[in-house]
Amino acid sequence: MPNSPLVPTIRRRRLGSTLRRLRNDAGLTLDDAAGAMGWKAPKMSKIENAALAIRPNDLAALLKVYGVSDQEVYTALDNLAKDAGKKGWWQTYSGIVSPSYADYISLESDAETISAWSPLVIPGLLQTAAYARENIAGITTFRTPEEVAALAEVRLARQSVLTRPGAPLEYWAIIHEAALHQRFAVRPDTMRDQLRRLLDTAGMPNVTVQLMPLDCTSHPGVLGGFSLTTFPARMPSVVLLENVGGAAYVEGDDAAPFTKAFERIRATALSVEDSLARIAEMEEGQRK
Repeated sequence: MPNSPLVPTIRRRRLGSTLRRLRNDAGLTLDDAAGAMGWKAPKMSKIENAALAIRPNDLAALLKVYGVSDQEVYTALDNLAKDAGKKGWWQTYSGIVSPSYADYISLESDAETISAWSPLVIPGLLQTAAYARENIAGITTFRTPEEVAALAEVRLARQSVLTRPGAPLEYWAIIHEAALHQRFAVRPDTMRDQLRRLLDTAGMPNVTVQLMPLDCTSHPGVLGGFSLTTFPARMPSVVLLENVGGAAYVEGDDAAPFTKAFERIRATALSVEDSLARIAEMEEGQRK
């Protein structure tokens, strides 16, 4: 039986794009790099385009060709190569979690920081179980109640990155105030509990929450929400874009405009102190 085709996971794509950047930084062509490794150029191209895996020994030799001596960079790339096809906890939900969603969960698990601009909903890493269930049920057009419950479990399980030992995710979320005015049919107190969850999570040293006020001036975020993910050892950033059609990724140098956009969105939003005060005021209003 022939070997099954290699699935280009987001981890393998990140590895390939990083190797391409390092090759370019070294001033080498595909032919130059392949020749130094005793390969043909097509093999090098397949590795850079995530169509072929690279063995650990070959990775170490290739980084020497590129003049990479930074141990942190080597370790990050070595881990990425080893983990490219590794299954995570989310594989338990393989019948529920789509391949693109699984890719994003693997990004979260690898990430050092995530900067999220969310104009319509509270980000998944900050949601309560009730909020997650009702929002998933509202946006889906084909999921059964059991599948909705499973997806809500996945969303809550993802939140463990905020409390992982050693190096918890640094998370900065900017949420449009309009998202906090959503109403819920199943449990009217869902938003009150969600506001309390926002305040509690914002008290963690690695989590920052800001609000974009209803009366804000124009900013790049009016074009839509996104999550900008960065990684250790100067690995290329990845941006997640979501819509009704599913998830799309912007990787490497193409992610740079989103960094500038987030800076402008952050400058337009309320300060952290004013944001938390506004959330607390809204939560108190929900109690009356």
